[in-house]
Amino acid sequence: MRSSNPVFSRRGFSRDNGYAGFNTAQSPQAGGNPYAQAPTNPYATNPYAQQDTQQGAPRAAGNVMTMDDVVARTAITLGMVVAGAVVAWLALPVDQAHVTKSYGIAIGASLVSVVLGLIQSFKRKPVPALILAYAGTQGVALGVISSIVTHYVAAGAVPQAVLGTMAVFGGTLIAYKTGLIRVNRRFQGFVMAATIGFVLLMMVNLLFSVFAGGDGLGFRSGGLGILFGIIGIVIGACILALDFKQVEDGIAYGAPREESWLAAFGLTVTLVWIYREMLNIIAIIQGD
Repeated sequence: MRSSNPVFSRRGFSRDNGYAGFNTAQSPQAGGNPYAQAPTNPYATNPYAQQDTQQGAPRAAGNVMTMDDVVARTAITLGMVVAGAVVAWLALPVDQAHVTKSYGIAIGASLVSVVLGLIQSFKRKPVPALILAYAGTQGVALGVISSIVTHYVAAGAVPQAVLGTMAVFGGTLIAYKTGLIRVNRRFQGFVMAATIGFVLLMMVNLLFSVFAGGDGLGFRSGGLGILFGIIGIVIGACILALDFKQVEDGIAYGAPREESWLAAFGLTVTLVWIYREMLNIIAIIQGD
């Protein structure tokens, strides 16, 4: 199964356990482990993933990804986002005379981060420098936007958005671990379709706002803005569930340790998505 998160779309973090598959036929000897077959397994040549012949799944040994690796790399990547945000918050003025310039910097940083993210997504291997550069530029964009919202719309918006993002992350993790969210192919297809539709709709709204002025089609303000913000958060939570599944499967089947950077990248992309939606909802509610 390929995740709807574009970060994972070129990787084989998956296993066929009745809920998710690698979209390839498995041999009985492989024990349902897609990583045991060289033609379809991107990590079959990893000499550090030692095969357990009885269970059909590799035993963690040497240079294989562990949960500690994922947690550490995710902390570093999110730390870069926070560092970029703090620098932008403190260095860029958001007074009336400079707010337009600062907003322009936020747009520029967002575009750069998107380009960096796309470059990483098409790389065959994770590049830590690209991932950290993405995190830093994304942090700059978030810092400027958060500062503007705090100064002109809602003074307490940032801590509320952070707490909301943490709550979504924790709630999704609990729901995934307890089986309330079942990540199967139907779920993956639904999330993929919903994500594409949501992004396209927001792009259309942005184009209308640029060329027609105002709030475009109104999807990011007022009652519609709150509704679509909630939809965006729900989609983000679903992508988080897919991320958890991909990480779990990568660890189970001996992905190389360097892939923990990819896992950190995917989780960071999703958490940034959720934070932006949280911040927009809070700004709408408190700005009315």
